[in-house]
Amino acid sequence: MIGRQASQAEGLGLSKSALPLLADLLRERLGVSYEPARFDMLADRLASLVLDRGFDSFLDYYYLLKYDEHAADEWRRVTDALSVPETYFWREVDQLRAVVDEIVPRLASRGGVVRLWTVPCATGEEPLTLAMMLEERGWFARAPIEIHASDASPAAVDRARSGRFRERAFRSLPPELRARYFRAQGDAWVVDPALHARVTSWSVVNLMCEGDVLPRARVPVILCRNVFIYFSPAAVARVVGLFARAMPPEAYLCLGASESLLKLRTTFDLEEMGGAFVYVKNGQRV
Repeated sequence: MIGRQASQAEGLGLSKSALPLLADLLRERLGVSYEPARFDMLADRLASLVLDRGFDSFLDYYYLLKYDEHAADEWRRVTDALSVPETYFWREVDQLRAVVDEIVPRLASRGGVVRLWTVPCATGEEPLTLAMMLEERGWFARAPIEIHASDASPAAVDRARSGRFRERAFRSLPPELRARYFRAQGDAWVVDPALHARVTSWSVVNLMCEGDVLPRARVPVILCRNVFIYFSPAAVARVVGLFARAMPPEAYLCLGASESLLKLRTTFDLEEMGGAFVYVKNGQRV
């Protein structure tokens, strides 16, 4: 498939000259960064969308995305095309254990609802991993807990809502947990409805959109893992700034193992917690 799209992209004409414009637009609207060395990858992923529109150049597609006031549906297709759905249950689980064993007890002791937001949630593996861990620790019986899940890709969110997963999603999940919370159905595994219902909401969110982020970021725990590796530094700073504005004084931000805020001026301090690293909001600096 990629080889076919690459040959299509080569036949579109202005691929090389227009791709920098598209890359700049994607960085501005979605935060994702495509440097010149990755322009061929960008062309591969967008080629079929350009052809579906009947265009013969990336430049025409750029004009559509930038200037057409009715391009919202096309932007959703772009987001789906650029999304990287590589995820699985029990991914970077030490940090999730820190959330469940260290952070949730602290927040629950304050009273009120404990809210967690996982973004991007991809096809649902991370929020459901949290739900499994909280269920195993008995937290849903002890405190009101909400798990909210969002992703920029409408297709990924639709798959998450379906609760169906392929074999690759289980490569790190302990077998006894798969047996407990999933059942085989054809060539897929379907999550137990009671566990699926532990995820309070699924939504489509563009992290670069203030209107999408601020209402959802008013939570004490945000898991924003393995997306900033695709963002420009400016985009990371913008998103983290939105989080800081919305999150309460006592708040925790989880990033992926290969991500860091140490080169940015933020209101978050990196702390070791339960054998993992978590960014803790410094309320005095907000």
